Amino acid sequence: MDLARLEAVRWRNRALLLFDRVAMPVAVCDVHGAVLLANPAMAAECGATPGRLRGHDVLELFSPRQATQVERIAQALRLRHRSRYRVAVRWRAPGGAERYGELTADPVSDTVEETPALLVMLRVDGERAPRSAPASGQAPVTATEARILALLAGGATTARAARETGLTADGVTYHLRRLTARWQAANRTELVARAYALGVLVPGTWPPRAATETE
Repeated sequence: MDLARLEAVRWRNRALLLFDRVAMPVAVCDVHGAVLLANPAMAAECGATPGRLRGHDVLELFSPRQATQVERIAQALRLRHRSRYRVAVRWRAPGGAERYGELTADPVSDTVEETPALLVMLRVDGERAPRSAPASGQAPVTATEARILALLAGGATTARAARETGLTADGVTYHLRRLTARWQAANRTELVARAYALGVLVPGTWPPRAATETE
């Protein structure tokens, strides 16, 4: 491999590392809106891992509030206009709440002649609680969040939790930050205690097990 190509690979790897660490939900899509690459923050909004979002239509994951917005953007892209496009969207969060916000799409390519990809960023403006809360009063968590909590209860490090769940270490940290804010926990020890108190983890079992896991 020549030096120029080696340097290009190094910069690509640095860019991907930065992409994974960005706290804002970000994805790269093709010109038709199919996800090519998503960071952990974007995947968390869909209750998935980044790899599982690949190939999904971003406008199926996040529903436009006005169909006419999408039609105007599609027409502009066909004409190779390179403005920044904004779409007001709503979606269902993993816990069941309806969220709403805005997708921003920037066409990007190496040359003007090339068909551009879309750099898509999601801004969360707010959410509405689910219409009915679980009868047990349990704070809703995703299967991934419950699995991370079970691993932490068993003494797993962030790195091990990442390996076990197929996430990056930053992805695990992102989920834990969301749980910490949701439950107003002071630290990871309190997160695990809350998980047992709310029935997310099954008491009296070892290794620790999420209530959603089968025997």
